[in-house]
Amino acid sequence: MNSTNTNHLEDFKINVKIKLSLLWTSVTFIYLYGDYFELYVPQKTQGLVDGNNLLDSPMKLFFAALLLAIPAFMIVLSFVLKPKMSRILNLIFGIFFTLMMLLIAVTSIQSSAWRAFYVFYAILESSITAIIVWNAFKWPTQKRN
Repeated sequence: MNSTNTNHLEDFKINVKIKLSLLWTSVTFIYLYGDYFELYVPQKTQGLVDGNNLLDSPMKLFFAALLLAIPAFMIVLSFVLKPKMSRILNLIFGIFFTLMMLLIAVTSIQSSAWRAFYVFYAILESSITAIIVWNAFKWPTQKRN
């Protein structure tokens, strides 16, 4: 009888740049889903038509576009930048988006039942960005001879 276990699935170490890029991809999709599903909240689309919404000026709309472009751009930057710069940006933006989404979760928790999905997404998004921060913080160093 063979004493070695042959039922282990093959695994390999994933480069931190790839991990960070995939995490930013995941959080970007969730941001998009949250904004899309918000359109199903009663009176939301009417507010968009009437102009009675949070983004009721060109400057606010531009700021929101800039803000949500960051996670999408971090997908590429995490992969192509030098490790030191990638680590710094992942720490800065990861912390920023974690805190922002936690604030949104806390302020939305007492809202109507229609916003429960948004609280769920905010908690999920902040968890993913916290994992981004952790991976950037624990970025492996190269051993020198």
